[in-house]
Amino acid sequence: MLKIGLTGGIASGKSVVASRLRELGAVLVDADALAREVVEPGTPGLAKVVEAFSSAVLGPDGRLDRPRLGALVFGDPERLAVLNGIIHPLVRERAAALTAAAPAGAVLVQDIPLLVETGQGAHFHLVVVVDAPEPLRVRRMVEHRKMTEEQALSRIAAQAGREERLAAADVVLENAGSKDELRDAVDRLWKFRLTPYAENLTRRRVAARTGGPALTPANPDWPAQAARIIARLRVAAGRRP
Repeated sequence: MLKIGLTGGIASGKSVVASRLRELGAVLVDADALAREVVEPGTPGLAKVVEAFSSAVLGPDGRLDRPRLGALVFGDPERLAVLNGIIHPLVRERAAALTAAAPAGAVLVQDIPLLVETGQGAHFHLVVVVDAPEPLRVRRMVEHRKMTEEQALSRIAAQAGREERLAAADVVLENAGSKDELRDAVDRLWKFRLTPYAENLTRRRVAARTGGPALTPANPDWPAQAARIIARLRVAAGRRP
């Protein structure tokens, strides 16, 4: 099974990528959907959230009032850490169960907004980052999510910075253009990289080489690439990344 970690900053276009990968045949595990699932009424997750933040975060129907909770935690690192400490372990447990149920030869995509922040990159064969310029992301949040510019910037500040995400990326999908352009980029990624990689894993074969050794100028990305490989080898060997 090929395991892909998909991430990107808020309003980067990650949901478009996730949807297209699912259409192409990937098994999608959506961390946002699981984060909602684990705090449904009657769940231990919701009880823990209420214990931490009081019943003021509940709506009249007893369900979690997400905008109210968001207003409490975003911009407050301590409260956000408390919330993440409740939600993240529950989401990981549920994601692990869904992963175990996926077919052996599947391309499994885990859509994780905070993949970088939670240090999960080494647990995937590839990390795909969807990237877009910050001013464009702010405009999208203001226009499509009805946020103020201040609220949008606060949400961005609560996540990992762009450089940190790019350092964790094996693949970067640029999304400064149209949705069709982004979908085309996903299609190329699926056809030329993910499908062959998954087939090689299933058949337990080494990827074909098209040429011999070649001398090239030093690439400034090599140290980051090496760090990702080392972290994955540590995980494979049963050690912490």
